[in-house]
Amino acid sequence: MNYIPQTYDEWEHCITVKCRIPLTPGYVAARIAALEDRHDFHTQKFIDRWGEAHHARTLEWFRKAAGKLAAD
Repeated sequence: MNYIPQTYDEWEHCITVKCRIPLTPGYVAARIAALEDRHDFHTQKFIDRWGEAHHARTLEWFRKAAGKLAAD
């Protein structure tokens, strides 16, 4: 069974701790650009696998991460 984060804090923990991916400005910007591109193959697969609602939440979480990075 896959665990799907439901909140920003759960998602951030998943990315930074479980997956060991640092939320750098470059990484966050690249993910936002990809997730905003509905023609991107990986974005289409993400939506097919996880659904529109989770896509929207994930994009929102990356935007929140970008805002937090900009504030630092």
